[in-house]
Amino acid sequence: MKKSRFTEAQILGILKELDGGTPATELAHQHGIHANTIRLWRDKYAGMQTSDLVRTKQLEAENAQMRRIIARQALEIDSVRELISKNGWGPSNAKKRS
Repeated sequence: MKKSRFTEAQILGILKELDGGTPATELAHQHGIHANTIRLWRDKYAGMQTSDLVRTKQLEAENAQMRRIIARQALEIDSVRELISKNGWGPSNAKKRS
């Protein structure tokens, strides 16, 4: 994915100008972007404040970390199950007591 040349704080500033009444075409011309880009930003960042954006980034980072932890644990569980089945320690091979 291509990295934007604008930071999210700058994007929010441009969108505040749009909310202030400046036409999208004029804003696009001032900032050297296409009017459709402003429309896409408006759809993505609708109603967000800078603090909301920071919190969203923190949550995304936390979710990514949790996904890595879960993936690592799933691999460990699979390897332990494979080891148990190879060594015959599983419940299907347990000796029946009379």
